[in-house]
Amino acid sequence: FTAAVGLLTTWVDRKVSARVQWRVGPPWYQPFADILKLLGKEIVIPEGARKTGFLLAPLAGLAAVGVVSTILWLVNMRGTGFVGDLIGVIYLLTIPSLGMIIGASASSNPLASVGASREMKLILAYELPFVIAIFTAVSKVVPMTLRLDAIVGYQAAHGVLLGNASCIIAFIVSILCMQAKLTYPPFDIPEAETELMDGTHMEYSGPALAVVKITQAMMLFTLPIFLITIFWGGLQLTGWGLLYTVVKYVIIVTIAVLIKNTNPRVRIDQAVRFFWGPVTVLAIIGMVLAIAGF
Repeated sequence: FTAAVGLLTTWVDRKVSARVQWRVGPPWYQPFADILKLLGKEIVIPEGARKTGFLLAPLAGLAAVGVVSTILWLVNMRGTGFVGDLIGVIYLLTIPSLGMIIGASASSNPLASVGASREMKLILAYELPFVIAIFTAVSKVVPMTLRLDAIVGYQAAHGVLLGNASCIIAFIVSILCMQAKLTYPPFDIPEAETELMDGTHMEYSGPALAVVKITQAMMLFTLPIFLITIFWGGLQLTGWGLLYTVVKYVIIVTIAVLIKNTNPRVRIDQAVRFFWGPVTVLAIIGMVLAIAGF
């Protein structure tokens, strides 16, 4: 389900981007057709590539986002979690990016290696403010907990965390970090088609590239659901709550698509300065406000 909705969301992204650029855009089934076409093609392994790392790295990313999706569905549908599941989710959300770093480095392609280097710097840039923002929300839960089901339960009893000024700031920071996690413009530096010819994805083809594309689509669904779970009361899947859930998801995706279509790509040094500078400062301000009770 996560993969299917993620692929549909990529179609919405492509359709909106096309309309912004005065194009028609693809039909709704195009992402599914692309995946099916890739699954029927041959995997070309570059000469000199380390096959094991090259082929297994994308699968690790797919497995990680699949586990995150499963955890979030269990939390929101059954109200069940486990001790420290928030830490596990944050850790697992970094694995798709780490997988691309390993896979690109194993491809023996210099341009892919440059993309891997950029991806590594980007992770180091956005992870700090992202973690601070998430734990700003955690600090507003009484008693403090790292269980996602407890965070959702607290919001059901006391109202969504977005009602607090500190969590609004943390939510803004999280969306900016989500943009970088998705490698959406202006933070698509590791791929940078016009510079690196798709960078980290350059040497992938056939089913291996299909796995990469499915992982990206699942991240596009999983990250907004994660932010909704943390800041916006979780998912309501019955009655009018289902419509409210869809609206929340659409709002976050729309923000990401608007940022993507209105900002040019930045350099990697600009991205690092941006996340370590104003974004981290903003995240710290949110944490201070949360400690102060706002």
